[in-house]
Amino acid sequence: MVTSEESPEPETPPAETPSVGGDPVSNVGFTYLLGRYVLAPLVRVVYRPRIEGKGNVPRKGPVIFASNHLSFIDSFAIPMASPRHVQFLAKSSYFDGKGLRGWISREFFTAIGASPVERGAGQAALDALDQQRRMLEAGKGIALYPEGTRSLDGRLYKGRTGVAFLALQTGAPVVPVGLIGTNEIMPVGAKYPRLRPRITVRFGAPIDVSAHGAATSGRARRLATDEIMAAIHALSEQELAGVYNEVPAQGPIERIKQVLPHERM
Repeated sequence: MVTSEESPEPETPPAETPSVGGDPVSNVGFTYLLGRYVLAPLVRVVYRPRIEGKGNVPRKGPVIFASNHLSFIDSFAIPMASPRHVQFLAKSSYFDGKGLRGWISREFFTAIGASPVERGAGQAALDALDQQRRMLEAGKGIALYPEGTRSLDGRLYKGRTGVAFLALQTGAPVVPVGLIGTNEIMPVGAKYPRLRPRITVRFGAPIDVSAHGAATSGRARRLATDEIMAAIHALSEQELAGVYNEVPAQGPIERIKQVLPHERM
């Protein structure tokens, strides 16, 4: 039921891997396997997504999936379409809920390969980068959104340099991903996904950003980010916004920080 330009190939179930740095969520457990081999095939039958470029995804070793971001369900679409295990970071509040609702939220995000992280700037952002680095050093695949947050108008915004920093620091290849139509299935603010229309998930050729320089170089991070975003643009075919997708500033100090020149990680 999946439309692809390649012949279907059998998928090897991911082996359990030891936790990274003591993070229990780094293990591939029963809930994730249930989501990958029961829930994901069911969703593919119902939604019949078009999946293109699966042959571009390295089957082993660390890899960064860098994608445009249109909808809440993007973080489900990528693991569902990928031929290998993909992890991404999700707000820790999705895992901390109490009662039945908290349990459902925790099990759902675990099933789609999410790991909890404290969101924010400063030390919280550095801790998130370090958590992702440890995942890559363990040979995992992680998914990131260089735009930083969802696009509310469907345009593709400038990429932040955190993805390039991780790629330059770890040597992991970057697989650009173009998502089309996820915002129509579940627009921002919607509580439940629609059954139509079909979405498209496009995996591009892996990008080696090492030629741009060292991870400590701001210029190398910017050039690598621009190369990644150009590849995402070619896959998603979105209109370019030409600016950063900034979260509304909380107070005058944050507004000043957004105006002043600084690197967006």
